[in-house]
Amino acid sequence: MRNMLFLILSMVFILSSCAAQSSFHVNKVIAHRGAWKAQGLPQNSLASLREAIRLGCEGSEFDVWMTADDILVVNHDHDLQGLDIEISTYEELLAKTLPNGEKIPTLKEYLAEGMKQQGTKLILEFKPSRISVERSEKVGEMAVKTVQELGAEKWVDYITFSYEGGKKAIATDPNANVAYLSGDKSPAELKTAGFFGFDYNIRVLRQKPEWITEAQNLGLTVNAWTVNKVEDMKWLMEMKADFITTDEPELLFTLLD
Repeated sequence: MRNMLFLILSMVFILSSCAAQSSFHVNKVIAHRGAWKAQGLPQNSLASLREAIRLGCEGSEFDVWMTADDILVVNHDHDLQGLDIEISTYEELLAKTLPNGEKIPTLKEYLAEGMKQQGTKLILEFKPSRISVERSEKVGEMAVKTVQELGAEKWVDYITFSYEGGKKAIATDPNANVAYLSGDKSPAELKTAGFFGFDYNIRVLRQKPEWITEAQNLGLTVNAWTVNKVEDMKWLMEMKADFITTDEPELLFTLLD
């Protein structure tokens, strides 16, 4: 009887774990810098992340920089209201306030917010350093280690313009899903380097549509940015892109219905 009870409890645990792993939305919609535009929210804010989650987006993309004192923070541009993030301390950045009253979130704060749910994935873009390639590699490594520290691996996929930084992230966690952004590498090159896929500007894919087929044949994922026109959204859907990154997630949802 005791063995039977143990077996039943074990099966329940396994099934619940599998359900948790597979509960993320699968709908192609990646909110670019969060879902900010329709509601007038600050880009990359916790509020824009919450809105992407509320909409049911498959993913919410956000950008990560490293401060002068090695704190990873979430912001799109290299500066925050006149302060260059890479040569400013975190305390200096806290003197600035986002339009909705938030302070610039740290990567840990952003991940913690995203981990409160299991529907929307967190698409972490670590930005190439304007200081050195070595610093870009460090940002990639630190981002992966922060995700590991918080146990956020199942929530997070990575994207980056830094080829070397991407390879460093892959070396740090060979199981990490890392996609490349710059548009200057073929699918075969990305496959050899261990990338998960590409996330290229829509103009690149319009010029080289064969890369989509090549990537799919190699088992790589296909994503495009920043796709705000209906005709581009429809084209990517016809091409069976895995993801579509957009400032207009609400619009994309209407086409998917």
